[in-house]
Amino acid sequence: QLQLVESGGGLVQPGGSLRLSCTASGGSLEPFAIGWSRQAPGKERLGVSSISSSGTAIEYVDSVKGRFTISRDNAKNTVYLQLNSLKPEDTGVYYCAAANYYRDRVPAWSYFRPWSQGTQVTVSS
Repeated sequence: QLQLVESGGGLVQPGGSLRLSCTASGGSLEPFAIGWSRQAPGKERLGVSSISSSGTAIEYVDSVKGRFTISRDNAKNTVYLQLNSLKPEDTGVYYCAAANYYRDRVPAWSYFRPWSQGTQVTVSS
């Protein structure tokens, strides 16, 4: 059974950068679209970015466009989320999940399940 583990979170100052990793075990990531979501204390989960299994379709929530970049390396069984120009409002636990969907499309957020244990990102001076 495919299991995903996030890593790369931490404490960073506003304007800083982090690279998050979502690494699979128990199977290959290649057939799956991967999504990243974020949940801040007291707030609902927010879909941040997603990438199709082929890597040709990518989506971002408006608030991170131009600052975050999602990519995948199927040889390493890993999907990355590069976070640049971080803001305090980017603080939260970042989760990844897989979805079985069309190769060149990204699905609705309801397709991504289950969300993994997450990695904490804190943006603060």
